[in-house]
Amino acid sequence: MNWENIIMLPLYLTVTDKYLKYSYKDTDRNESVKKIYNLNPALDLDANFSNFKSKVPEFFDVVVIMNPIDIEIRDTIVSCANRPIDISLYMENLFHVPTVGIHNVKKYGLQKATDDEKDYAGWHLDYYGTYEGKKQYGQESLLTIGNGYFGVRGAYLESRANDNGYPGTYVAGVYNQLTTFINNQDISNEDLVNLPNAQYTTFSIDDGDFFELRDEDIETVYRTLNMKNGILSTIMYVSLQNGKKLKVTTKKVAHMHHFHCYSLQYTVEPLNFSGKIKIYTEIDGAVSNKNVKRYRTLDHHHLRIDKTEVSDNFALLLAHTRNSHVDIAVSSVISSPNEVEPKIHSDKSQEKIGQYMTFEAKENQSYTMEKTVSIYTSLETKGDLIEVLKANTYHHNFSDIIKNSTRAWNEIWDDEYLEIDGDITSQKLLRMNAYHLTITAHQNVNKHLDVSVGSRGLHGEAYRGHIFWDELFILPYYNIHYPKLVKSLLMYRYNRLDAAKKYAQESGYQGAMYPWQSAMYGDEQSQSIHLNPITNHWEPDNSRKQHHVSLAIAYNVWNYYNMSNDEEFLQEYGLEILLNIAKFWISLAEYDGETKKYSINDVMGPDEFHEGYPGAKTGGLKNNAYTNIMTSWLFKKVEQIINNESSEVLRENFSRSHFTDDDLDKMHDIRCNLKLEYSKNQILGQFEGYFKLKLINFDFYRRQYGNIERMDRILKAEGDSPDNYQVAKQADALMPIYNLRVGTFLEIMKDLGYEVDDEDKFIENNIRYYLSRTTHGSSLSRIVYSMLALKVNDLDLAWKLFDDSLTSDYYDIQGGTTAEGIHLGVMGATLNVVIECFAGVDYRGQELKIDPKVPESWNNIKFNMNFKNIHYYFEVDHEQIKIKANKDTHVIFREQSIDIKADKERIINYSKVALQS
Repeated sequence: MNWENIIMLPLYLTVTDKYLKYSYKDTDRNESVKKIYNLNPALDLDANFSNFKSKVPEFFDVVVIMNPIDIEIRDTIVSCANRPIDISLYMENLFHVPTVGIHNVKKYGLQKATDDEKDYAGWHLDYYGTYEGKKQYGQESLLTIGNGYFGVRGAYLESRANDNGYPGTYVAGVYNQLTTFINNQDISNEDLVNLPNAQYTTFSIDDGDFFELRDEDIETVYRTLNMKNGILSTIMYVSLQNGKKLKVTTKKVAHMHHFHCYSLQYTVEPLNFSGKIKIYTEIDGAVSNKNVKRYRTLDHHHLRIDKTEVSDNFALLLAHTRNSHVDIAVSSVISSPNEVEPKIHSDKSQEKIGQYMTFEAKENQSYTMEKTVSIYTSLETKGDLIEVLKANTYHHNFSDIIKNSTRAWNEIWDDEYLEIDGDITSQKLLRMNAYHLTITAHQNVNKHLDVSVGSRGLHGEAYRGHIFWDELFILPYYNIHYPKLVKSLLMYRYNRLDAAKKYAQESGYQGAMYPWQSAMYGDEQSQSIHLNPITNHWEPDNSRKQHHVSLAIAYNVWNYYNMSNDEEFLQEYGLEILLNIAKFWISLAEYDGETKKYSINDVMGPDEFHEGYPGAKTGGLKNNAYTNIMTSWLFKKVEQIINNESSEVLRENFSRSHFTDDDLDKMHDIRCNLKLEYSKNQILGQFEGYFKLKLINFDFYRRQYGNIERMDRILKAEGDSPDNYQVAKQADALMPIYNLRVGTFLEIMKDLGYEVDDEDKFIENNIRYYLSRTTHGSSLSRIVYSMLALKVNDLDLAWKLFDDSLTSDYYDIQGGTTAEGIHLGVMGATLNVVIECFAGVDYRGQELKIDPKVPESWNNIKFNMNFKNIHYYFEVDHEQIKIKANKDTHVIFREQSIDIKADKERIINYSKVALQS
């Protein structure tokens, strides 16, 4: 090949078991450079490749693999460190540029091969080879398929629940509560229920044993989630102990329109023999909740099987949850596209239904079973579920299903358009985050459901599938694409307003006190004790004192109203929620005649490390900054709404909320007089007494423990407590700046009587102060601080924290917690930061404000969004902003109003701050 004729700048890489040989064109010197990097056998591949990256100049556009060993699955599979790997997965994650194989380069040319890989890598989540334990569990979480109604973990179809695989299935809102006697007390837990496993499928040869997943039988396996059409595919080459070889190809997809259904395709191809092949599939009701290891000592058997039935190619299983009495019906329809019609058989027991097809198979020919699974529950479906299943059986051949899924996802990606040029890894992971938000909730589905989004999606059983304040980080992304979805999710909170009022009353307060953890009914589901995995001891848990969850709900109500102008929602539901939450905080605030200030006691902030004061027998803190600032914000918003609504609307809402003019007067007084801890050098204290706590030497603990993100567990294991120290799990005092514009935050500080001399210096000093005290023990910590770092123009720190957040589930940086479900909050937050901060389109107010800070490694950011019923298209690079809207409107660019005419592109040259029409 004549490299001199190539305009692009490739890095040519030859990979062996002991070294990497690479070459590139040094354009400065106009000469070719050839080098060798010797692999260090003492290091794993990740460490070796990281070292390799430091040796290579970062100016090339593509990596070309010169010696692939397998071009059927991928043209980038090589032998390295005595095992096959897909080197593209490593190189693309390291360099953020496409990696292609030499065979594709010779076949298509370098430019097309590069462009094809750039497109492929941005849409696919790939794994090559077999994995075990938490790593396999984590990949299953990320490979989950779903549609907002259910989530089906991305386990191998041949997988049974064990330590190396967990084929969980979850339907939104299906919870059940069980009680276990532990630590000398009855502990009740309400769990998102793992439903019957209907994806299990495998094969046998000549009536032998059914194939089971064993590393020694798997020659190679490649799994890929195509996020462009929602299809999860697996190619597995099997070499059995008797010498027979097969290729097994599986596909799995959730239906986006027929949202009660998912389909799978299972294809077996004998490679070196002919014989009888049986493809076997099940609906397995003998399942329980075992995804989270530390929960397994508790009662986890939530289901009772009521009925199994099978007839020809149709099977169904009817079950119910033990205590919540939710009826669940699961059915399957199987068929085969093969020309020779297979024989269909079935068997059943009390808890399982098996169906299988037999083929007289010939060498090098493929044999396929296709299966459609339908799931209904009594929560969203009225009438006899068996009759509903039989009347609504949906089953098509798989090729039509792929077309339908592709069409549905094309519509989704048109709505959620977000393109990053110049960084294929960021592109892939942002699409991955958007994909998982979409399969957790979607407006076409959620309008039929009474649910909200759990912090771990429909992907696993951590936090028992409960709904937290993570909505604060998730709903903004839904807001800019699917405002009707946000309305449906907020109705979950409205429908549990009575439960929140009851909780407040039982706790001695007025109004509505929403629980920190919510599930089916809206009562408090937080634990009173939790297990410390370092000591394996059960410890008290005061997390239910995080009453700021009510402020997150209020924020989401206001944000939805502000972005949608949905007056009907505000008047019928939203204002009632806000008034009840306001009444709760009024009842919680206590006046101090000496300081002339109000205090809010007995709470916990977002930090979570601090549950109380040093040595105190009871938990709770006084005047948490985040809580008090956001309470003042809430009161101000309620006043604004009251000033703008009609007397009739106010009269009706005041009546329903038992809100009075006296409450209104007191609310105003509290709003301007809540107490904050504030030092002489204008550092905002996290809570009253914070500055009296001891400093902590992080380096000392890093030398002992390495990872110190969960300093709370480390300190408690040493007989100490985080309550004694200035240490934080995540952003707390500065969280209002994530929620609110800086100007709004400073207005609240002024309203409360705390002057800021130099606004920029105040923000920077406070960010530096708390960043040095934060361990990032929460998945949400880094992304909030990334946004804060942008406020002080520390672009390098902002990028590092953003990149850590973006890759947190992909690399499972929190010690294997992705195994228990994805972290939906940080996924939503990364997407919000890209649009609101990097592209600079801030939608947290009455008008769009624009001030970009595009990362240096990105060429541009393109995206769609909705704001106040106007659809926008933005393209933002390092010099220009292109804006197009479907209605006449205006935006604020660095305090200057810019008019936008409907359907006409407006260009802002922000390097010169000049305007062009």
